Amino acid sequence: MAKTVKAPINKKKETTSTSTQKIQISKQQKIVFGTMLVLFSVALLLAFISFFIYGQQDQSAVQELTNREELVQNWLGKFGALLADTFVYKGFGVASFIFVRLFFLSGLYLIVGIPVKRLKNIWFWDLFAIIILSILFGFFATSLPELGGIIGYELNLFLQDYLGKTGTLLTLIFGLVIYIIFKMKLSPETIQSFFDRSKENTIESVNASTKNESNSNYNLEEFAVDEEEKDDIHLKTNGNQFEINKEALKPTISHASDIVRDPVTKPLSMVVAPQREPEIIKNTEDTFVIEKAAEEDIIEENLASRLVADFGLFDPTLDLSNYKFPVIDLLKEYSTGGITINQAELEENKNRIVDTLRNYKIEIAQIKATVGPSVTLYEIVPEAGIRISKIKSLEDDIALSLSALGIRIIAPIPGKGTIGIEVPNKNPTMVSMKSVIGSAKFQEAEMELPIALGKTISNETFVVDLAKMPHLLMAGATGQGKSVGLNAVLTSLLYKKHPAEVKFVLVDPKKVELTLFNKIERHYLAKLPDMDDAIITDNAKVVNTLNSLCVEMDNRYSLLKDAMVRNIKEYNDKFKARKLNPENGHRFLPYIVLVVDEFADLIMTAGKEVEVPIARLAQLARAIGIHLIIATQRPSVNVITGLIKANFPARIAFRVTSKIDSRTILDTQGADQLIGRGDMLYTNGNDVVRVQCAFIDTPEVEKITEFIGAQKAYATAYLLPEFIGEESGINLDVDISERDTLFREAAEIIVNAQQGSASLLQRKLKLGYNRAGRLIDQLEAAGIVGPFEGSKARSVNILDMSSLDQFFNNEQNN
Repeated sequence: MAKTVKAPINKKKETTSTSTQKIQISKQQKIVFGTMLVLFSVALLLAFISFFIYGQQDQSAVQELTNREELVQNWLGKFGALLADTFVYKGFGVASFIFVRLFFLSGLYLIVGIPVKRLKNIWFWDLFAIIILSILFGFFATSLPELGGIIGYELNLFLQDYLGKTGTLLTLIFGLVIYIIFKMKLSPETIQSFFDRSKENTIESVNASTKNESNSNYNLEEFAVDEEEKDDIHLKTNGNQFEINKEALKPTISHASDIVRDPVTKPLSMVVAPQREPEIIKNTEDTFVIEKAAEEDIIEENLASRLVADFGLFDPTLDLSNYKFPVIDLLKEYSTGGITINQAELEENKNRIVDTLRNYKIEIAQIKATVGPSVTLYEIVPEAGIRISKIKSLEDDIALSLSALGIRIIAPIPGKGTIGIEVPNKNPTMVSMKSVIGSAKFQEAEMELPIALGKTISNETFVVDLAKMPHLLMAGATGQGKSVGLNAVLTSLLYKKHPAEVKFVLVDPKKVELTLFNKIERHYLAKLPDMDDAIITDNAKVVNTLNSLCVEMDNRYSLLKDAMVRNIKEYNDKFKARKLNPENGHRFLPYIVLVVDEFADLIMTAGKEVEVPIARLAQLARAIGIHLIIATQRPSVNVITGLIKANFPARIAFRVTSKIDSRTILDTQGADQLIGRGDMLYTNGNDVVRVQCAFIDTPEVEKITEFIGAQKAYATAYLLPEFIGEESGINLDVDISERDTLFREAAEIIVNAQQGSASLLQRKLKLGYNRAGRLIDQLEAAGIVGPFEGSKARSVNILDMSSLDQFFNNEQNN
C-alpha cells in the first residue's frame, strides 16, 4: 500500500501571519486622544493656579466630595480641587506644573502626527526634573509643604536619614548637574563662547564711543580713524560670523547624532539581508519579526523628520477614493489540502536513478528529494572522480528507466555542490491562482509592479517585479499556457495596484483571449482618443497605438528633464510632495503595461512598421514606466530581431518541441523537457528557475472584471496622445476663422526660434501634444513652416519678425 503524507506547509504560513499582526490606531483616534490630552493639560493648569489662591479654603471640601452642599473656590470645582490636591499637595508641589507641559506636548504630537516615540526623551527628563525639584523644595522649604509636596518632603526625609543633610544636598546638586549637561546641553565650550561674545560686544561699544569722540577732530584725524574703524569692524564682523556659525552648528550636530544613531545600525542589516536572502528571513520567523520592527521604527523617524513636507502629500487615488480591490474569494481553490507526498513513488524513482547510474559505473554518495506541485527534484552528490558531463549525457537513459514524460538534468545546481534531476510527478497538483495571490510573499511584497507567476519546485510562491525586468518575453508551443500566464500577470497587478497607478494597453489578435478585460476599460485600460474599443484586435490599429506610446514616452522624458529626476518613481514622489507645478504641464504618471498576445501575427501583417516603435520602447521606456509583455510561439530572428531581443532580459519559456527552440528563447536548453500544462522556465539573465504557472480560468477572470467594473470609474479610459503621421499635413484647413486663438503667438515663437516642432510649442505655450500638433498643421497650411521631414524639425519659411508682420497684414487686407 502506498502511504501518503501531507507536507506541513500551511502551519508555517499560519504562524507567520499571526506573528506579524499588530494593533493599528487610526488617525481619527489619535486626534481624539490628543485633543483630550491637550484639554486635560489646560484643566490641570487652571486647577493648579487656583489651588495656590484658594487651596486652604478648599482643603476641607476635598475630604467630602460626595457632599453636594459643600462649596469650593477652585476654578474647576470639586474635580479641580481633587486634581490639585493629588498632584500638588499630596504629590510633587510646584514641580507638578511640569505635568501640564507633558500632557500638552503629548496631545499636540498625536494631533499633528509626530511619532509618540519622540516623546520618550521629553518624558524621561521632565519626570527627572519633577523629582529633583520636589526634593529640592522639600529640603529648603520645610515650612511650606505646598512647594515640595508630600512626596518631595518624604523623599527628602528618607535621603536625610541615610545621607544626612550634607549628603542629600550633594546628591541634589549632582542631579542638577546631570540635567544641565544632558538636557540643557550646557558645556564649557558654550560658557566660553558666551563670555567671548560679551567681551566682543563690550569692545564694539567702546569703539562706537571712540568714533563719536573722533567726529569733533580735524578732517585728517577723522579720515585716519575711519580707516582704522573700517578694518576693525571688518575683522570683528568676520570673527562674530565665525563664532555664530560655530554655535549654530553645535545643536545641529548633536541633534543629528541623536537621529542618525539608529539608522546607521538598523537599515544596513535590514536592507541588505532581506534583498539578498529573502527566503531565509521568511523561514526564520524570530529574525524576520525583529528586523521588521526595526524597519518600521526607521520609517517613523523619517516621516517625523519630513513632517512639513509630507503633511499635504498629493494622493492620486482620491479620484476613486472608494475603490475596493478584488477580494480573494473571487478566485477558485482547485487543489485540496496542498501537496501529497507518495513515499512509494519517491522510493521507486530513487532506486531506478541509482541503478541506472550504477550500470554506467557511476556511484552516488548522497541523494535527496524535494517534492513540488508537478515536479520532484532529486539532488545527487556523486562520488569523487565522477565527471559531470558523463551524468548529463545519460539524460535519455534515466528518462527511459523512469518511464517519465521528460526529465531535466541541472549539472551542477547553481549555488550548491549537487546535481539536480527533475522528474515529473505521476499525479501533479494544480497550482491555483487563489493560493498564489493569498500567499504572504505576494501580499507583503514591496515592489512597484509585483507579479505572482506560480510556485517553484520547493513549493514557494514565485513573485517578481515587472518594473525591474523591465520587459518580459513569453514563448512556447500552442496550448502550453501562454494565455493563462498573461491572465496571471494581469490578475496579479489588478489585485495589487490601484487604477490610478497602472494602465494596460492590450493587443489581442486572437480577439477572444483578452476581451473579458473590456469591463474595466474606464478603470485600467488606455487607448487612443479616436478608438471605440480599448482592446486592440485589428493589427492595422496597432501601429498607431505603438507610435502613440512612443510619443507618450518622449513627453514623459521631457517632464522628467524639467523635474530634474531620472526615473518615474522619483518623479511621482516629487509630484506627490507637491514640488512640481501642474500648471507647467506636470501630472502624476501611472505605469503603462503593453501586452501583446501573439506578436508573430503582428509582425507578419505589419512588419517594419511595428518593429521600429517596439524597438524604441524596449530600449528607452523602462525609466518612464512603460513596460512590454510580448507573447509568441517562437521568437525566431524574423519575429523578434536581435535589437528587440537584447532588451528583453526576462524570458518565460513554456514547453517547446525542440532544443533549438529552447535555445532561441532562453539561450539554453531545457524548455523541450517540460511537461506542459503551465510548466515553465523563467530567467532574468542569471539562473533558470522552474515554475509551475498558476492556473486561472475564464470564469474567475470574468468575476474579477465584473467586481471592478461595477464600481465607480473614471469618465473615460486613459487617453494616449494622438499620433500625427507623415501625411497629417495634406488635407489641412486653411480657413482663417477656424484657426487656434494662439496661432499668432505660436507663429512668433516658431519664427524667433527658426525651428518648427510641436514640442517647442508645448514647452513655450504650456500646451498638450494634440493642440500643439494642430497648431503646427495650421502653420503648415499657412505656409509659415514646411512639410513633415521625419525625425528632422520642419523648416521655417519666414526668416524674421518683420516678414511675419507683413504676412499677417497681407492676410488681413485680402
